[in-house]
Amino acid sequence: MSACKAQAGRWRAFDYEELINRDKASLDIFWLKDESLEASENLPEPDIIAREIITDRQDALAQFQAIVDDLDAEN
Repeated sequence: MSACKAQAGRWRAFDYEELINRDKASLDIFWLKDESLEASENLPEPDIIAREIITDRQDALAQFQAIVDDLDAEN
């Protein structure tokens, strides 16, 4: 595909100036909100959050290790 066709295509890259000069252009994603985080008084204590993060990461690591073990067994 030629560079001209790629530039005119639907999935071409836009530079900042091109985007900002468009009507109603906004690069602000502030409107994307997680409503579950709006009531911060309902959040668990930081130590509980930290422990949950560690547990989630350990579980993910164990799953990756199982994948590696399976791949090693196949080879």
